[in-house]
Order: sequence, then structure tokens, then C-alpha cells
Amino acid sequence: MERYDQDLAFMLRYENVAWYEDGKVRILDRRVYPTEVTFVECTTYKEVKKAIADMVTQSAGPYTAAGMGMTLAAHEVEGKTEKEQTEFLAQASYDISHARPTTANRMEIITKGCLEAAKKALAEGRSAVEACFCRTMDSLNRRYSTMEKVGEYLASLFPKNGTVMTQCFGETIIGMMLRAARKHKNDIKIYCAETRPYLQGARLTATCCAQMGFDTTVITDNMAAYSMQHKGIDLFTSAADTIARDGHIANKIGTFQIAILAKYFGIPYYVTGIPDKDKLHGEDIVIEERDAKQVLSYRGIPSTIPRVKGIYPSFDIVPPHLISGVVTDKGVYVPGLLNDYFKGKVEEFY
Repeated sequence: MERYDQDLAFMLRYENVAWYEDGKVRILDRRVYPTEVTFVECTTYKEVKKAIADMVTQSAGPYTAAGMGMTLAAHEVEGKTEKEQTEFLAQASYDISHARPTTANRMEIITKGCLEAAKKALAEGRSAVEACFCRTMDSLNRRYSTMEKVGEYLASLFPKNGTVMTQCFGETIIGMMLRAARKHKNDIKIYCAETRPYLQGARLTATCCAQMGFDTTVITDNMAAYSMQHKGIDLFTSAADTIARDGHIANKIGTFQIAILAKYFGIPYYVTGIPDKDKLHGEDIVIEERDAKQVLSYRGIPSTIPRVKGIYPSFDIVPPHLISGVVTDKGVYVPGLLNDYFKGKVEEFY
């Protein structure tokens, strides 16, 4: 089977994101990686749903986990009647896709794709487990190959031997932009904002960048302005969990403030990803508010006294006037003209 994860960092290889085998789904626990290389093992699809909700895997990792979770769901009801299997998988599709609200529309494309593949297989007397697994692998290859195109477009915007700032963990695009930069012999430097409260930028993005051989520096979230002023940042980039057609994007909390700083310092900000056809306006984006306890401690160690409160919005929304361009598999779009993306043929992504 052709795969598109070759030469990428450890955590971007398929088996190290989420993987179904022998009635179990193994998910790399990104909450503790890289200080620990631990896999959460799920034996039911509801455990996969919980792992996604608990942020065992983040960024695009939940899309892989969702497909593998559907494969596990098919295993759970294997041998039952076609009707029972179909009904069970339909419920699993809904449950898994709605594990986190902001990306439910994208997740549902994954789970419904598995559901339809399973229905077809069952009608033809074939295994729903195999059908869901193959559908998930097809989806993985599509996402990686599509993001490879995005990575090429993004890397073409990097100044030669320049300095790039990132926010949070952009999953596949991190590996693909670095692979493209390496191919073009562009020895860029990377500054990674740490990204509280889970420190995805410090733990995940920085690890991938360093493993792929790039000069990598981590900054705390309150050092972005200083770094832009004194460290020669040439370009700021982030992925997006949602891209509305009017140019508003949602990404990890803190992206908005870095975008404001980039505008102030005259540094271009490029967002990567595929626009959401069903999100017309910024108002259509739902911001997930998580348990504030996750802000008040880290890895079980409290950072405040008990009566202190916190808030934890997972994402914030960046308005289009702060974005230099949205980098897609079809090229770079001015945020206000994102509707043009849908005028020609749009390749299946999820």
C-alpha cells in the first residue's frame, strides 16, 4: 500500500498517530510526549471517543483516531445481523464525530465515510472491519498527500535561510513544510510558541522540527512580541481547525494575539488548511470551552491555590484582515476571496 508518511518525524507516522490492530486502537498520548512515549489502548469505540475528548491526540490526530475508532466499532459488532451492525456503526459515527464541538463537521466526514464503506461491504457480504480500516487508510493518504501540496506552497513563501514562527501543532503540515524546505535546501530556523496549557508547540512541533534536522527554538507564549522585535522573525504561520469562507479562521487559543503582533511588526501571517464548505461566516464557528482545571495545573501539579478560577477556550478566531494568505492545496488565497477555492474541482480531503 502506498503511504505518504515516509521521512517524517516519529509522531507523524501512521502507526504512531492512531492504529487499529487485533481488536484494539492504540493512540500515542500526545499529552505527555516526548518525555514519555506512551500509547493509550482502547478496546471500545467509546474509549476512542473519550481519548479524543480528553485530548490524548490533538490537531489532525483525532481524524485518524476517528477512522480507527470506527474500525473498532465494526469489530465490536462483527457477526451480528447486518441491521444491528449498521445501527451500531451509525451511533458510533455520531458519538465519535461529536467528541469535540469545534471540529464536529470535519470529523463527521471521516466517520460517515467509514459508515458508508461498512454498509457497502455488508451488503456485499464482506467484512465491515476491513472496509472501515481501508477507508481510514485511504483518508490518511489523501490528507497527507494533499497537505504535501500545501507544504510545497507554504515552503515557497519562506525566505532563504529565514526564521519562521509557529503556533501550536499543525500536525501533517509541519512535516510537509519541513520536508519541502529540506528538498529545496532552505535551512530555515523555527521559533515555536509553547502553547499553553498543553504545551503542544513546545512538546510536539518543536520535537518534529528538531527530529527533522532544523534549528529549533521554543519561546513561552508571552515572548512573541520580543521575538518578533529582536530575533528576526520573517514569517508567522499556523494551521487552522476551521476556515470559514469569509476568511475568518479558528486555531489554538493565542493565535489571534500573535496575528495582531505580526500585523504590528509587518510580518506576514499565512494560515494553512482546506476551507470548510459548510462554514460561511466567522459566526458559524463554535468555540469549545474546556474544563478550566486544565489551566490551573499541569500534569497534576497545581499552579494556583484552590479558590482561584480559570477559563479555557480551546480556540480563538482570527479575522481576515490579519491574515496575509490562506495556503491550500490549490495555491494561496486572499482571505476575502476564499469562495474562489470552490469554483473549480475540489478534491476529497477527509
